[in-house]
Amino acid sequence: KVLKVLIEKLEADLEILKRAALATYEDATHEESKPENTYATRALEASYLAGAQAERVADTAEILLFCQNLQVRNQSKVAIGALVEVISNDKTNYFLYLPKGGGISIHVDDKTVSIISPASPLGKAIHGLESGDTAEIEMNSQKKLYEIISII
Repeated sequence: KVLKVLIEKLEADLEILKRAALATYEDATHEESKPENTYATRALEASYLAGAQAERVADTAEILLFCQNLQVRNQSKVAIGALVEVISNDKTNYFLYLPKGGGISIHVDDKTVSIISPASPLGKAIHGLESGDTAEIEMNSQKKLYEIISII
């Protein structure tokens, strides 16, 4: 169910990103965007923005393709594709461990599931751990503990 909701969100996000990237590209290449003098940078700025938006489109498409092809299986250790339930400071959190896409959150059955990747501090800390293990990360000079409750 989590994967289905995530795929739907990524598909919707991808359409919005494609439209925005196309509009920015058209703005950057429009006749009226040509610089009137050497100090006019509107077209240059629009081209930088179009390039960044194209990267976001490619990243989102890559994450979507990965999710569409992900084979859901029970896992005993935190690895790519795992849904991880953790407790930190008496608060339960749910994370979907994917190779990319950190920072994306979805809502499923009144629960928030956040995507984390191996590149994040928490992703690095929990990789390979099992239920009952505790990960420790330091944030803002404070140590934070994450106890793994379950892995799906």
